[in-house]
Formats: sequence, structure tokens, C-alpha cells
Amino acid sequence: MAKFKEALNSGKFVVTAEVGPPKGTNIEEMLEHINLMKDKVDGINSTDNQSSVMRISSLGACVLIKQQGGEPILQMTCRDRNRMGLESDLLAANVLGIDNVLCLTGDYISVGDHLDAKPVFDLDSVQLVQAVRQMEQGTDLGGNELNAPVNFCCGAIVTPEADPIAPQLMKFEKKIKAGIEFVQTQAIYDIENFKKFMQYARKFDDVKIMAGIVLLTGAGMAKYMNANVPGITVPDELIEELKSAPKGQAVQKGVEIAGRMIKQLKDEKICDGVHIMAIGREGLVPDILAAAGL
Repeated sequence: MAKFKEALNSGKFVVTAEVGPPKGTNIEEMLEHINLMKDKVDGINSTDNQSSVMRISSLGACVLIKQQGGEPILQMTCRDRNRMGLESDLLAANVLGIDNVLCLTGDYISVGDHLDAKPVFDLDSVQLVQAVRQMEQGTDLGGNELNAPVNFCCGAIVTPEADPIAPQLMKFEKKIKAGIEFVQTQAIYDIENFKKFMQYARKFDDVKIMAGIVLLTGAGMAKYMNANVPGITVPDELIEELKSAPKGQAVQKGVEIAGRMIKQLKDEKICDGVHIMAIGREGLVPDILAAAGL
């Protein structure tokens, strides 16, 4: 059994983090981040052209995570490849010893850096989960036989702070029906609101829920997210707390807030783990874990 799946099934509080592959062939900083994290987390996600910005492929980065001794989680979006491309990457990933996949629909081209690129969206995240499960049964989406099946621990995302929440919950249930084993949520900041979501999610007790924690590096970032990122709401009191940090200490304050939230989620047994997204500041993941007492 894959190490990440073992961690999910062990009943422990599971921690994952992510690396954003670079735009270009210099991988020194990414390798440094992987090595900082690999012994402190149960899995490392590699993002797939995150925010529609072209970078090293998620599959390539997952191979590097594996080579460094980490446990890779392959992120796959449906934006850039049709079903054939996605299926062939799934085969390649499994052959290369990558046992975990997170299925995403993907951000629109319009938010990225290749505005003339053609969006694909041949499948969506639910259909991609279905494809993984079909390939595990030994056939591809064309109904053709594989000479050996794939085997993945398969997950997806949900946005607990979406407003309205109903469409999210409908899609969440479809993903569960399709056969996901774990969820890494989009960023949460309002823990009381997240508890309400968890009351609903606990009806599906065989799916592990990991709360998404995005590191806030200052009040400006928090305000920007409130204005521009759908499904994320940073409460005013957290913005005030970030503003009150002494000059040059805002990032440290963000680390403290993230650590405090993780500690509360763990101590109150609100969910099964956390997924830490320190976008562009991956080197701070050990500090966040230390602040959380993990």
C-alpha cells in the first residue's frame, strides 16, 4: 500500500503540503523545498500549471519528489489535455511509482499567462475520477483493454467557503460517488463555518477530509484574496491581526495564524488532516508545522 494511503488509513492527523514547479529548468529551489518537507509531511502535491501559468509538468515534478525520497501526489487538471493525454499520463505516473492523484477541473485560461492557449476541458474532475477508477478495472475510456491496470489513491477538492455552497456540495457528492478516498479543501479561514461543512461531510465517513491552509503573508494578500479569489473569505479579525504585526513581521504573523488554525483543527478533531499551501514560500512549511506543535 502506498505510504500516503497508509497514513490516511492509520487514523493519525495527516499532513500534506505542495510545491509549485518552476517556470524554467532551474529546479534548485524546488529540490530544496522538497528536501525541507519530505520527512515532515505525509505527501507532497505537485501543482499542474497552477493558475493557468505554464511551468514544469506536475508529472515531471512528482518524479523529482520521488527521487528525493518524498511521497508525491500528482495533481491533474482537465484544462490542458484531452482524455487521451490524461489517461496516458496516468499510465506513465503509475509506471514511475506515483501512487496518488488529485483530480481537478482546473483554472480558466483567462487567469493565466497564455491567454491565446486553447482550453480543453474534455473531462471535468468528476469524470477524471471515474477514468481513474475505470482504468483500475483494466479498460480505458474508449473501452479498450489495458495490458495491466493502474492503481491509485485518488482524491479531489472541495470549496467549503463557497457562497452559495449548494453547487459545491452537489459536486462533492458526485466525486464521492465516483470513488474518491480523500479531499484536500480550498483555503479555509473561518473555522466555525468549516465545522458546519464537516457536519455534512461526516455523513460520508469513508472519505478523509484535509483542510486547506493557505499561508497569509500580509494584510494586502488577505484583502486581495477576498476581492479576487472565489470561495475564499479571510475574516476581518485576521486581517486586523496581520495589520497589527510590527514592520517586517507580517509573514511571521501569518505563520503563527496558520499554526494556530492547524492546532485547533487537530486538537478539536474537526477533520482528518491539513493540506498546507505556502504559495511561493514553501520553505516556511517546517515553521508552520512547528507553530502548530506538529
